[in-house]
Amino acid sequence: MTLTLKQTEKISKALGDINRLKILHYIAGKGGCGECSGLQDVIGLAQPSISHHVKILVESGLIDGEKEGRNYSYHPEYRHPESISFRIRSA
Repeated sequence: MTLTLKQTEKISKALGDINRLKILHYIAGKGGCGECSGLQDVIGLAQPSISHHVKILVESGLIDGEKEGRNYSYHPEYRHPESISFRIRSA
């Protein structure tokens, strides 16, 4: 599957912010599944800001969310195998 220019643009935009990179790093460090509640401690932003960054990552196709009760967990989205989400490694 080849990414369109629009998909590439969305991924590039999503990766263009340090906070979104921190979110991806957090998810990778949690074995590919990070809970939204843990992001606030890692990033140090207010919940509305975290939601904004997560939304951009979801819309870019890099991560996907899953609701579990009152909480959300996020994992890499694998619909674009050549996307960067496959290559994220915990440092």
